[in-house]
Amino acid sequence: MSAAKATAPDGLRRAGRPGPRVTVGEGAVKPRPPKAAGPGEVRIVGGVWKRSKLPVPFSPGLRPTPDRVRETLFNWLGQDLAGWRVLDAFAGSGALGFEAASRGAAQVTLLERDATLASALRANLKRLDKDGTVPMAIENADALAWMRRAAPESLDLVFLDPPFAQDLFLPALAAAAPLLAQGGLIYLEAPHPVEAPAALGLSVWKEGRAGAVHYRLLRRGG
Repeated sequence: MSAAKATAPDGLRRAGRPGPRVTVGEGAVKPRPPKAAGPGEVRIVGGVWKRSKLPVPFSPGLRPTPDRVRETLFNWLGQDLAGWRVLDAFAGSGALGFEAASRGAAQVTLLERDATLASALRANLKRLDKDGTVPMAIENADALAWMRRAAPESLDLVFLDPPFAQDLFLPALAAAAPLLAQGGLIYLEAPHPVEAPAALGLSVWKEGRAGAVHYRLLRRGG
């Protein structure tokens, strides 16, 4: 190798430009922190709203259920939920609740404690349900408190996808189990398999894993 080529990259030497300079210590230019990033939007994967996109604002810890997991879940449940009474207890992006409504559920309630996310859910419902005929309710509410005062045996399906960092899995299961009719189902997402206490009368019907997410479909009454 010639001395000229070893001195600097050929393009920089010909242009007469110095190479990049890194300043360390006092007066150094600090890199800008990355902008807050969120899911942006989620896509409904089935039903009458199939391929519709739901805009989602940034919220710390928000982690919508991935498309492929929802596809698996609704293959388990069946694509037609006509007559089903459904609760999406920690709605977040609303992906699970909107999927159920898209597949014809008779009643869908979404609970979201964050006021900004709840407002986004209402806006998405208004955009999709232009004539206001879809039986869907969105409440800005604490999911555990709401479930603990709800009527027992009033639901066919409950989605539980609480914030992973808050470790609400067992309290959420305990609050949701009494709301199920016999044969009703709970879908639970967690960073590890969660075993429901025997006293709740729930058994694992289906289960899967996608990366760090473990998901289970539990049935009341065997």
